[in-house]
Amino acid sequence: MAALAPVRPQTPLPARPVAPAAPVATPRALAGGQIVATGLGRRFEVADGWVDAIRDVDLAVAPGEFCVLVGPSGCGKTTLLRILAGLDRPTSGTLDLAGPAGGPPRNAMVFQGRSVFPWLTVRANVEYGLKLRGVGRRERRAVSDRLLETVGLAGFARTYPHQLSGGMRQRVAIARALAVDPDILLMDEPFGALDEQTRYLLQDELLRIWESTGKTVVFITHSIDEAITLADTIVVMGARPGTVKATIPVPFSRPRGLAQVRSDPASARIFEQVWGLLRDEVRDARAARGPVVLR
Repeated sequence: MAALAPVRPQTPLPARPVAPAAPVATPRALAGGQIVATGLGRRFEVADGWVDAIRDVDLAVAPGEFCVLVGPSGCGKTTLLRILAGLDRPTSGTLDLAGPAGGPPRNAMVFQGRSVFPWLTVRANVEYGLKLRGVGRRERRAVSDRLLETVGLAGFARTYPHQLSGGMRQRVAIARALAVDPDILLMDEPFGALDEQTRYLLQDELLRIWESTGKTVVFITHSIDEAITLADTIVVMGARPGTVKATIPVPFSRPRGLAQVRSDPASARIFEQVWGLLRDEVRDARAARGPVVLR
């Protein structure tokens, strides 16, 4: 097995424009962290030998960029996200991360489904990371008040997760992630288990929050429509071992919403391009027989 790859800070690159008419750099666009992965790989030992979850992944995410990963089930998207979060280590390649000031970036992760603590109130969930860091009660309260207002849950601070809808619980999870003021926000299919209408509402909510905070976002989804609605850049991954097949810029201006994206003829062309790349990969992934199932 190759030696573990170093994770080192890197001098931030300037943000690149999302569309020709967009400014080269704005204060909002420079507020997040930077990600540069080169030849990244992760190999796992299993009963029958070794299996590669990802291999030779090259990924560059500029400060303040909204990057969406799409790919077939089992292609290693979640493995890649866990490496970016520092929850796992690559077995090959290098990963360079940098915060806005050039030092190591802070990150936070939002998982799919029920990731909030059911025994804590909404406010206590949002304040959880701050409490672990030793932040005082008064400051925690100020942060949680601001974020609960931001995600539209100001009147639910004392309620418990079981008293909320699935969409409201995901808002709590997003507020909890933002409370620690991350430079990089990592999101693993956060809306995958929600009904379609709630999903649309939270897409708009997430875009509004992202516009106002300037965080760098790496977001996993299986929905091409969702990727087109949210992303500055769509990264299409191939079947296991996961590799980057293509990086597709999304040309729509900001701010944007679902109705605007769907009414633009360019949306259909991007959908066709992404699905054309994914179609054979999805078939290969379904036909494959392996010792483990990786995401």
